[in-house]
Amino acid sequence: MQTNPTYSSLVAVGDSFTEGMSDLLPDGTYRGWADLLAGRMAAVTPGFRYANLAVRGKLIRQIVDEQVDVAAAMQADVITLVGGLNDTLRPKCDMVRVRDLLTEAVERLAPSCKQLVLMHSPGRQGPVQARFRPRMEELFTVIDELAGQHGAVVVDLYGAASLSDQRMWDVDRLHLTADGHRRVCEAVWQALGYDPEDTEWRTPLPATVPPPWLARRIADVRFTRQHLLPWIGRRLTGRSSGDGLPPKRPDLLPYEH
Repeated sequence: MQTNPTYSSLVAVGDSFTEGMSDLLPDGTYRGWADLLAGRMAAVTPGFRYANLAVRGKLIRQIVDEQVDVAAAMQADVITLVGGLNDTLRPKCDMVRVRDLLTEAVERLAPSCKQLVLMHSPGRQGPVQARFRPRMEELFTVIDELAGQHGAVVVDLYGAASLSDQRMWDVDRLHLTADGHRRVCEAVWQALGYDPEDTEWRTPLPATVPPPWLARRIADVRFTRQHLLPWIGRRLTGRSSGDGLPPKRPDLLPYEH
């Protein structure tokens, strides 16, 4: 990987993680690590262009069908691809099918850019994480194999202690906070060969006194009612939070803050 590269364009492909949930801006839109990364890259490269095709809730099949060819046609210097995790969280998941689709995506994207970036998605501590860990780790093994075959960079967020901390996750327990997205941006920034701006992004957060038992139970009930039950309902009915939503930056255009 080159040091302090001069990449002139970035296309981000994926789901809610790359769309930027839950790094919420005052106007109600989401920012996220990819937008932050584009801002940094634009600051050091005049005329830098950026597109973000990611849409929340997308499965790997939808990412391949709706985003991959569009991204490849843009011929960007850097393409980031993060997908498949939503599949692993479904009650029924065909990991062979996920592998095949991810392979198809990488085989299309890698030749179309100077640098393809893949990731081990971060994981929040807790029982849900433990239940789906085998599938997630199987997905990461596939990602590592594909990266080795196609010269992609792998950013390991799963192994970062800071990002497994519950304080890095929004109240929905599925998406990162603004600080979490900032750390992901730093990780990708460094993986692309830029000089670090935060050498401590992996460092665990300082220990704090946990909330009282009653406060934790109230938070659990609120989470179940507002987030978990609707999420389960969408899984059971085949619906997605991203149904009908367009990508927030569908065209490869000069980046503007």
